[in-house]
Amino acid sequence: MELIEKIKSKKSHIGIIGLGYVGLPLVIEFCKAGFQVTGFDIDPEKVTLLHQGKSYIKHISSSLLTPHFSQFTPTTDFSQLLAMDCIIICVPTPLNKYREPDMSYVFNTTKTIAGNLRKGQLIVLESTTYPGTTDEDMRPMLEESGLKTGEDFYLAFSPEREDPNNKDFSTRTIPKVVGGYTKNCLTVAQALYDSVVVKTVPVSSTRVAEATKLLENIYRSVNIALVNELKMLFDRMGIDVWEVIEAAKTKPFGFQAFYPGPGLGGHCIPIDPFYLTWKAREYEFSTRFIELAGEINTNMPYYVVQKTVEALNENGKSIKGAKILILGLSYKKDIDDTRESPSLKIMDLLGEKDAHVDYNDPYIPVIPKTRKYSFNNRSVPLHAENLAKYDVVVIATAHADYDPDFILKNSQLIVDTRNLIKNHTNHSDKVKRA
Repeated sequence: MELIEKIKSKKSHIGIIGLGYVGLPLVIEFCKAGFQVTGFDIDPEKVTLLHQGKSYIKHISSSLLTPHFSQFTPTTDFSQLLAMDCIIICVPTPLNKYREPDMSYVFNTTKTIAGNLRKGQLIVLESTTYPGTTDEDMRPMLEESGLKTGEDFYLAFSPEREDPNNKDFSTRTIPKVVGGYTKNCLTVAQALYDSVVVKTVPVSSTRVAEATKLLENIYRSVNIALVNELKMLFDRMGIDVWEVIEAAKTKPFGFQAFYPGPGLGGHCIPIDPFYLTWKAREYEFSTRFIELAGEINTNMPYYVVQKTVEALNENGKSIKGAKILILGLSYKKDIDDTRESPSLKIMDLLGEKDAHVDYNDPYIPVIPKTRKYSFNNRSVPLHAENLAKYDVVVIATAHADYDPDFILKNSQLIVDTRNLIKNHTNHSDKVKRA
């Protein structure tokens, strides 16, 4: 096939739609491999920064972009899709307020591509979604152009597996699952990804590829829910769940450690399982494990707030009017990503109880506006005098920048959701687990 030859000779022009945590690393890898890449985004501010060679994602250094300045063209002009040989979609797939899939980004993008579709192009969806999105929903939209999938153009799904700031694995070294609508679609899509990743894993259909990503995230969601539930039980029993996990880890088989926290964050685990839950209704099937795990994980911020109220009460203070500092706003350590961060929910709940809430996060100087929240807070400095003025410090994200001894020494009271203060047993009056 002509497109495969263009891919192998690095003459195919790659278009990547959505220049966020998934799209931008892909841009870099395709540029490194020698392709010409055009990045599409609806946010003109992102496009402007990229034209200047600047990154807006903390763990993606601008120095990774600048060597490929001549190969990479960011734009908001989607009419340029007509000139692309391979188009990869990396747009958000959030939930709406009813916890149902919001497919507007994927479907609007698909309609835009359909208006610029030509023979010989490859379209790949990477956004996490329910099984059937690619072949049942996207394919008919694309075929409204009059072109036939598998004959005139190629269609595939390859789930993103990004783990921001992972020191051991990168976009290139993480195996890539690929599913095509037809055998020809799979062959072309596999050739594309073979050019930039160390290993591709072909599967029999787009639906299998879509389900693979959901299984990966549901596996994590259910196991995190399990340890979160055990954390609450063991707390009542006077047992340290962190010590239990460390002891269980010594078993060399049959056990994988998962860790509790203040709730789930990020663009995957808090959201993706509900895509399958929603789709399962079509088959009159109740996904009880998934829904129970979601219920437990969603309730963790409420548990943290309750433990904070109790800790203050033990110190003779009321939550109303209390000065509270949240340490860590991002959903995981050492990144600047606040998507679905439980810290935001905790701040909101504490605010509802008339507490005065501030936060510190070395990676997030100002809280970005989200679909759910609109805070105006800025990160406060983390020094001894500042720590001492708060009635309680809530550790929500265990950034490497946070010195546990410094925090312990200078705080009046600590609620630790991440086991940052490991020697807390000697300070049980001051450090409370949540």
